[in-house]
Amino acid sequence: MKKLKCHCGQFEAEINIDKLDKILRCNCSICKRKGAIMSMVKNEDFKVVKGEDKLSLYKFHTKVAKHYFCSVCGIYTHHNPRSNPSMTGFNLGCIDDIDTFEIEDVKVNDGKNHPLDKN
Repeated sequence: MKKLKCHCGQFEAEINIDKLDKILRCNCSICKRKGAIMSMVKNEDFKVVKGEDKLSLYKFHTKVAKHYFCSVCGIYTHHNPRSNPSMTGFNLGCIDDIDTFEIEDVKVNDGKNHPLDKN
């Protein structure tokens, strides 16, 4: 179990995970700007425990993906991707015992050329 929290501590979630199997960055228009290193779990393994009322939701383009951030400190905490809304991507930088600067060989997801954008 990992505890995720925003910078100001108004929002917290628990992630039912023992090992980070998938660590990535994404080059889509929003992820490129937020620059977070992320991992993923099934929605049922991500539980908000504090501050759900402090979250703001941002949706764009197809309005399927849901990007959440703290309305107080502005930190991106998690999202539900449009390619698989049954998953929750989360910001590894929001987990105190993970130093994202020590993570090597982070894979890049090609969200810039998203398969759902192709005709």
